[in-house]
Amino acid sequence: MGPSILLFLLILPFAGSIASVCLLRTSSTALPSWIAGTVTLAALLLTAASYPYVQEGQVLRFYLEWIPQLGLNFTLRLDGFAWLFAMLITGIGFLVVVYARYYMSEEDPVPRFFSFLLAFMGAMLGIVISGNVILLSVFWELTSIFSFLLISYWHNTAAARDGARMALTITGIGGFCLLIGLLLLGNIVGSYDLDKILESGDAIRNHSLYLPALIFILLGALTKSAQFPFHFWLPNAMAAPTPVSAFLHSATMVKAGVFLLARFWPALAGTSEWFWLVGLAGVITLLIGAYFAMFQQDLKGLLAYSTISHLGLITTLLSLGSPLATVAAIFHMLNHATFKASLFMAAGIIDHEAGTRDMRRLSGLFRFLPITGTLAMVASAAMAGVPLLNGFLSKEMFFAEAVETHADSILDRSLPYIATLASAFSVAYSVRFIHMVFFGPPPVDLPKEKPHEPPHWMRFPVEFLVVVCLIVGIAPAWSVGPFLHTAVVSVLGAETPEYSLSVWHGFNLPLMMSITAMLGGTALYFALRGYLARCDDGAPFFRRFKGQRIFERVLVEISWHWARLAEKRIGTRNLQPQMRWVVGTGFMAGLLPLWVSGFETRPFVFSGIDPAFAAIWFIGICLALGTAYLAKYHRLAALVALGGVGLIVCVTFIWLSAPDLAITQLLVEIVTTVLILLGLRWLPKRTEGMEEKITLQARVRRFRDLGLAVFCGIGMTFISYAVMTMPVPDAIANYFLENAYSQGGGRNVVNVILVDFRGFDTLGEISVLGVVALTVYALLRRFRPAPDSMEKPEQQRIQNRFDAERPERSEGDTVREYLLIPSVIMQWLFPVIVTFAVYIFMRGHDLPGGGFSAGLTLSIAFLLQYLAGGTRWAEDRIRILPLRWIGAGILTATATGIGAWAFGYPFLTSHFQYIELPLIGKMPAATALLFDLGVFSLVVGSTVLILVALAHQSIRINRLRAIEVEKAKEAA
Repeated sequence: MGPSILLFLLILPFAGSIASVCLLRTSSTALPSWIAGTVTLAALLLTAASYPYVQEGQVLRFYLEWIPQLGLNFTLRLDGFAWLFAMLITGIGFLVVVYARYYMSEEDPVPRFFSFLLAFMGAMLGIVISGNVILLSVFWELTSIFSFLLISYWHNTAAARDGARMALTITGIGGFCLLIGLLLLGNIVGSYDLDKILESGDAIRNHSLYLPALIFILLGALTKSAQFPFHFWLPNAMAAPTPVSAFLHSATMVKAGVFLLARFWPALAGTSEWFWLVGLAGVITLLIGAYFAMFQQDLKGLLAYSTISHLGLITTLLSLGSPLATVAAIFHMLNHATFKASLFMAAGIIDHEAGTRDMRRLSGLFRFLPITGTLAMVASAAMAGVPLLNGFLSKEMFFAEAVETHADSILDRSLPYIATLASAFSVAYSVRFIHMVFFGPPPVDLPKEKPHEPPHWMRFPVEFLVVVCLIVGIAPAWSVGPFLHTAVVSVLGAETPEYSLSVWHGFNLPLMMSITAMLGGTALYFALRGYLARCDDGAPFFRRFKGQRIFERVLVEISWHWARLAEKRIGTRNLQPQMRWVVGTGFMAGLLPLWVSGFETRPFVFSGIDPAFAAIWFIGICLALGTAYLAKYHRLAALVALGGVGLIVCVTFIWLSAPDLAITQLLVEIVTTVLILLGLRWLPKRTEGMEEKITLQARVRRFRDLGLAVFCGIGMTFISYAVMTMPVPDAIANYFLENAYSQGGGRNVVNVILVDFRGFDTLGEISVLGVVALTVYALLRRFRPAPDSMEKPEQQRIQNRFDAERPERSEGDTVREYLLIPSVIMQWLFPVIVTFAVYIFMRGHDLPGGGFSAGLTLSIAFLLQYLAGGTRWAEDRIRILPLRWIGAGILTATATGIGAWAFGYPFLTSHFQYIELPLIGKMPAATALLFDLGVFSLVVGSTVLILVALAHQSIRINRLRAIEVEKAKEAA
């Protein structure tokens, strides 16, 4: 299978996610869990099967060109380190799915849960196997989004909503910083390819942009792995279901940050900046996480702070710049994932069977849950670093590195004492977890009176992981040695040191530190036992310094004070000031690049002007001035005048030999004019005498707006003149003219540019158009017409009175009788316009037309049906679902681009040939036609969606007024 195994591995979880979400909400937990289990098991087997490709430092690559000119390619890369993480993601993911099958309730929307879980797995796999750092950033953000959805799964609780919002805010900001850092890194190296970046360590460290890039990358890594000062989001994420905590918050998502630090270790580590920034964050997190964990009363809260502390341990190891420390960090990533995932699932079993996670209410559960208690004891011992368990080995390696001298600084010299103290805290909270939950008197007043062992398959994942902890702890060189060596070599390369995974290294200083920590931690727990049994949740001396409280205060400060101040200064609900900002910003956006880069214009040479063209423009200028004048008195007349200006622009395009622009301009004018016309009646009425009541301040504002409009208009004229007269080489225009037919298969150069040469830009533009349509629809759904908006026309109200005693008559009947002749003509025009739209679409690659113009044309056909028959009549007869058209358009355009990959070409590469059709003859057929079909579908869907939103205002206002009439009759 070779490199394609990486593509299958990445696609598989997302395909499973789509399959799960397609299930009904009322489905039982069995079917979605079987789908999720099958997908995760298949992903695990694929990952395991790829091991021969990554042995001995080899790298498996899958490469697809995306935008090669910008260095953006879809590159997947699997080495030993990525393979180890992929095994963790898929292996623990499979165990979590088995566990969740019995944990989740039938009352929960289980298909949604497994859909989010699989999508998160796919995003996490994308992070570890990305070979392009920009692609890595995309998957990085996806993990934040899907973790938000998983944490807020029980969104009916405030804790879940707040925890999800906090996690998304912190990790989302970190992800944005990471993107900046990766862009800086790519700028330093000259490539976004991960292999080239990892090979350029010396050039990166010696570059002037090294420190800014390092800071931004660290912000991304430290926020994701909940390192100080961003550690507070992880405990609040414990409102998620326990399977989420076992997967995201122990084995995968929080490991993404330390994975990134280890991945970029060859390129960024080895400097004093790296040591101090990473080391301080790691050491502080190591201590405060362990200290806070001792005083948590919630089982998952204890495990969350323990996770923070162990992630701080890994970060500290990576900060030392030592190859041996990096080996220990990678080893502890593996060990921590196994024992912490098992502990989270054991805590979930306790909560599931006892009904609470509060350790003050739990005691003596060993007699009810002997097997679960034994498993939890072994996992807790691994977390505490007890010999013959996997946690002991990596902790000993940590102690060994702590006593070495790396930077000869106060932080480095104090590290052995910090490590011993943090390890003592770890022993204390591990002993507390076991002693308070499983020993002591029988529990009283539990939500569930008689706890009992869960079903075997719910306990199986814990059993499997605990066995792994034992096997690795007893025979590390045999069980995990080859896989660890493969991962280490892929990170360190030639710097890979000699290291030993022996269980016994003799009586040395690390062993003495370990014994001291175990004895001291045990004594510390029993000394504080009484206080811990009755204290409130929270660590002494730090109860007032809660990260959640600080976070909320910062959000309130930003959203309430700063935002209110900004809104007061520059914001308003009035349309005119907003338009001033839009117009002014647009003008500056056009002027600033020219001003910064400098420009030269050729001298203006007047070569005469055609009198007919001058007359057309004179009419256009008069219409523009008339629009500004009529807008004060009659909106409909102003709209007609504005449409006239658009027609003059259309004629100008034709005059200047731009028929594509002319067609598009004409169709846009028709559609926008009708849509604006539909919205005019919902604005407040213009009453007589309003102009006399206008204050001096309002008149000044009008003259100010006029001045701004004139200034920006003249400015845009100047910018246009500057751009058109700049001494730009003719190579760009000549390239398109010479290659439009030979490479794009079309004689219409404009359309070939849109769907072929600059197809990626067009894909982005239609995506924006779809978002705009959805936004307009959402806003109009909340819009309520003004109380004094226009009534129905008088003729239509008279017709309604004639029909008052004929309830069988519909709105469409009334409209057609009110507009009898026009409505019949408009209905007859529907098939004609549809045919014309198909004609415009098919000819677009060689003659003026294309998907955008054809989409607008078909939209006009739907507009006419709404005008002819009314909203309900049209929707009863024309089954069009705009959202599906929008989705189909995006998918079709994207699938066209992806299809090029199947033939070894970059994304959106077009291919063409001539085909022979019956009765038509020979005609060109290009794959760009499919892309244009996506544009066509999205334009139709977006336009009709806005039309539907406007048309339904009539239904809403009539319904509201009917209700008011009924209430008035009842009151009378």
